[in-house]
Amino acid sequence: MGKLLWHTPLSLDGFIAGPGDDMGWVFDVDGGSGQTADEVVRSTGALLVGRRTQDVEDRDQPGFYGGSFRGPFFVLRHDPPARPPVVKGVTGQFLDTGIEEAVARAKDAAGGLDVVILGANVARQCLEAGLVDEIIVHIAPFLLGAGVRFFERRDGAPIRLRTLSSRREGETMVLRYAVDQAPAERQ
Repeated sequence: MGKLLWHTPLSLDGFIAGPGDDMGWVFDVDGGSGQTADEVVRSTGALLVGRRTQDVEDRDQPGFYGGSFRGPFFVLRHDPPARPPVVKGVTGQFLDTGIEEAVARAKDAAGGLDVVILGANVARQCLEAGLVDEIIVHIAPFLLGAGVRFFERRDGAPIRLRTLSSRREGETMVLRYAVDQAPAERQ
């Protein structure tokens, strides 16, 4: 059975997107070989994304992973429209369900491969439910000053991570962590 991964770019000051969900800064970074992203795409069978991520990917970017991921994707959204989500010609599915069921549906669709989470809100829900296996961040040499925080919540115990690897790819530092324990409220 595949893993549930949160894979995201991250500014040095802790943002995964700038104000207005701007992701343009990501394309101004030399990612080097792109080895980690290539490995993630090869091992991924499905994506679980938030509404804002779906909107930004379709509006401003060349598609998920620059258009190289063409598999199933699921958009977690309350009161979804009747028409399915589309990102650069790839049709996905809206899910109006709890996070556990959403992850289960994405894992079923992944066919034994990994499921990647894209979006801070969906990732937070998965982390708080104790569902995330690994977090992969590409730290970029930017200070955005505002935007969408990497991880933010007001209550709850810290979530312990274990370092799996760190390496430089171009201008970025790629950090990979295992989520060692479920949040305290789930133990």
